[in-house]
Amino acid sequence: MIKTHQQASAYDSPWTVAQRIKMISWQLVWTVFCSWTPKPANPWRLFWLRVFGAQLTGKPFVHQNARIQIPWNLVLHDRACLGDGANAYSLDRIEIHEHATVAQEAYLCTGTHAFDESARNLITAPIVIGAHAFIGARAFIMPGVTVGAQAIVGACSVVTKEVRPFDIVAGNPARIVRKRELKGVSKVVS
Repeated sequence: MIKTHQQASAYDSPWTVAQRIKMISWQLVWTVFCSWTPKPANPWRLFWLRVFGAQLTGKPFVHQNARIQIPWNLVLHDRACLGDGANAYSLDRIEIHEHATVAQEAYLCTGTHAFDESARNLITAPIVIGAHAFIGARAFIMPGVTVGAQAIVGACSVVTKEVRPFDIVAGNPARIVRKRELKGVSKVVS
């Protein structure tokens, strides 16, 4: 669902003062308490994500060099992975399902602008990464995109529309390369 945020001009923030203070607080906490921690300190990073409202189930992994804009818009399921330098630009909801991997420096972007409006209002839409999906290094996922279960997005790809379960996509814009074949795995995905 696409949300248009009301702004009088392109220079006005769509966020309240309280929201901006909370976002600044989050950035300070992540920098001071998390960004320098070693990989085994994942439970510590998850603790701070929970404090700031992230919805976490099971044991997801968030790399210390991951960047998360608004943690209260982030949902991570068991064994979901947000890799080294991955950017969760979570102006809207980002949900990463179980065992899905967002590789290094991939960018999940939930925001853009209404370029046909003089105020260029912020537009946001959620991103969903399905179970066991893999987002390759430096891939860019646009607002409103769902990547289906077991799908693979190639490195440096730009994904502008839905990726169905078991699809392998690559390129700019990303196109279907082939279907993913897994030995012993049923293609029935709910």
